[in-house]
Amino acid sequence: MKTFQIKGTVRQAVGKKENKALRAQDLVPCVIYGGENVVHFQAHENEFRKLVYTPKVYQTEIDVDGKVYNAFLQALQFHPVTDKLLHIDFLEIRENVPVKLEIPVRLDGYAKGIQQGGRLKANLRTLKAKGFSKDFPDEIVIDVTELNISESIRVGDVKVPGIEILNAKSVPVATVVVTRAARAAMADTSTSAPKAKK
Repeated sequence: MKTFQIKGTVRQAVGKKENKALRAQDLVPCVIYGGENVVHFQAHENEFRKLVYTPKVYQTEIDVDGKVYNAFLQALQFHPVTDKLLHIDFLEIRENVPVKLEIPVRLDGYAKGIQQGGRLKANLRTLKAKGFSKDFPDEIVIDVTELNISESIRVGDVKVPGIEILNAKSVPVATVVVTRAARAAMADTSTSAPKAKK
């Protein structure tokens, strides 16, 4: 998994008034939890652009006044009107403690059902996974080549070494759906088929 680096400074005060003052300076109040101590820090909003506005998952190295913490981004808070980044929660990585993450899904291959006139539909963009940080991939790649029309790959079909997928196993991740054109073609085929002689 790729690593993203952030530099911040310890927040001297915690509260709504203090947070509002930080945001006025384009600073984002943040917290790191899950370790021995909860760490409150601040960093300029530009530090987070590549981390926040991407579907990818990064392990984050956060340098807070010279002390480095390894963490995963856990929660984001945006202003409902301006979309300005208001707050970030990070979960500190501990070697022997499993964590839960949303891992992006990438569909790979050209499904047979597309050649039959169907359309590939991605039902889940991410999968909720549990495991140790060292085992998490950047993304979960799913081969859809063998999917025919009306067939699906379900969560239960997805296997990632060392990782437990937490979504319900029956939920489809990707499906080749029947398009109107394909349905019409199938209907034409059935009506134009020669009838058996009596």
